[in-house]
Amino acid sequence: MAITTANPRRRRRPGRTARTPYLLIAPAVVAMLGFLVYPMASVLYYSLQNYNVTKPWDNGFAGLDNFRRLLFEDPLFWQSLGFSLQWVGVEVFLQLIFGLVLALIVNESFIGRGLSRALVFSPWAVSGVLTTGIWVLLYNPTTGVSRYLADLGIMQYGFAPLANPDTVFWAAVLAELWRGVPFFAILLLADLQSISKELYEAASVDGASRWRRFFHITLPHLKDAIILSTLLRCVWEFNNVDLLYTLTGGGPAHATTTLPLYVAAKAVQSHDFGYGAALTTAAFLILTFFSIAYLRLSKFGAKA
Repeated sequence: MAITTANPRRRRRPGRTARTPYLLIAPAVVAMLGFLVYPMASVLYYSLQNYNVTKPWDNGFAGLDNFRRLLFEDPLFWQSLGFSLQWVGVEVFLQLIFGLVLALIVNESFIGRGLSRALVFSPWAVSGVLTTGIWVLLYNPTTGVSRYLADLGIMQYGFAPLANPDTVFWAAVLAELWRGVPFFAILLLADLQSISKELYEAASVDGASRWRRFFHITLPHLKDAIILSTLLRCVWEFNNVDLLYTLTGGGPAHATTTLPLYVAAKAVQSHDFGYGAALTTAAFLILTFFSIAYLRLSKFGAKA
C-alpha cells in the first residue's frame, strides 16, 4: 500500500485564503475613504462650526445654529431651493421628452442616419462654459438673434433675454436643453437597439397600431433606462453650476440662483465656510432622500 505525504510547501495557512480578497480591495477602500468619506466628514464638521475667515474672532463650535439659520432666518435659502426644484423639474421633463423623440427618430433606418446621430450627440461633448459662450453670443442684444428678429419686426431692438426677469428662466432652460437632450437620446437609443424586432413584427401581424406598439412594447422596455437617466439628470441639474453661473451669475435679482450657486456665493465669495458647509449638508440630505424615494416609488429593476 503506497503512502503519500503531502508537500508541506503546498499547505496553505488557514487564514491566508480568507484575507486575500480583502487585501485586493484594500487600495480601492483606502481611495474611497480618502476621496469620498473624508470630504463628506469635513463638510459635516464645518457645518457645525462658525468658520468665517473674515471674522476669525467669531470662529468656534456653533452646534445646530447654522441649520437653524438656514431654516428660519434665511429667505434666500428657500428661494434658491424653490428655483432649484423648478429648474430640475422643467429641465429633466423637457430633456426626457425631446431626447426620447430624437432617439426614436435616429433609431429608424434612413439615408444619412450616421451623420444625423453625430449631429444629435455632438452638443453633449461640449463643456458647460463653452456652451454658455455660444448662447451668450446668441442672446447678445447687439449681435445676437434678437437683433435679426428685430430687423424682421418680430422683436424690439436692444432686447436682452438674460437681463429680463420675465425671460431669463426660459433663456437659460433653452441653453441647457441644447446640451442635455443628447444625454437622454444616447441612453435611450442604446436601449432601443436591444429590443427584438420580432416583437414589433408580431404586434404588426396582430394589427397593433404604431401608438399601441409604442405604449405596449417600447415604453415598458425603456422603463429602467428612463428611471436611471432621469435620476442622474435630476442630480446633475440640481448641482448645475457652470452654465447658470457663467450665463446669468444667478441674476437678475437672484432670479436664477440655485442652491449650489447660493453655496458658492456664501462659501467662496463671502468666505462664510461654516454656513456654506451647512447649506451643502442640507443639499446632500435633500438629494439622498429624493434618490431613495424615487427609486423606491418607481420600482427600479422590478419586472413588469
